[in-house]
Amino acid sequence: MDLVWGHIHWGSFLAAMLVILIVPGPDFVLVTSNAVLDRRRGWWTAAGCTSGLVVHSVAATAGLSAVLVAVPAAFTAVKIIGAAYLIYLGISVLVKAGRGAAPSAAVRTGKVRTPRAAFLRGLTNNVLNPKVLLLFLTIVPQAMDPAADPVPQAAALSATVVVLFGLFLALVVASVRLLTRWLSRPRPRRLFERGCGIALLGMAASLAAA
Repeated sequence: MDLVWGHIHWGSFLAAMLVILIVPGPDFVLVTSNAVLDRRRGWWTAAGCTSGLVVHSVAATAGLSAVLVAVPAAFTAVKIIGAAYLIYLGISVLVKAGRGAAPSAAVRTGKVRTPRAAFLRGLTNNVLNPKVLLLFLTIVPQAMDPAADPVPQAAALSATVVVLFGLFLALVVASVRLLTRWLSRPRPRRLFERGCGIALLGMAASLAAA
């Protein structure tokens, strides 16, 4: 385990995860919407989203590790795709900030009356979101050492993604009233989103240079 942790490039990985975490996405919108109506409902929704991340984590770790073991040259291709994905995220955030758009309203929360329904809504929302799997398949390899065994590295990084997202969603539920007040103010939100977009593009440039 010490060897695995020593090989992983934690600094760049955690920096990328921090920016990705705080950019509002479908899970954030769903959890916030349910938590505003009922804090308990928000906790169950966050638990469902986190469980969905576990499903993606297991699938991505198994698939990514198998590919990198079978075709070592695929590591470079995956890193290039990862840089392209960061560019896409950065541009998307900047475009949305330029339009002054609020966090996506595409997630339809509907009426979630029971903890079980809230959990299943969060689980479904996460599992059926292809961008989550793409995150595992593109961001995780950026922190891996191609000279070391990819299986334990992918497992450790994927588990870290799940823990970080779970903690973040818990924080969202706990501070939902403050968040909703802040998100209702267009100018601070635009400045924040522009900063996130520029940070994502900077990370992509760093990967390209490396």
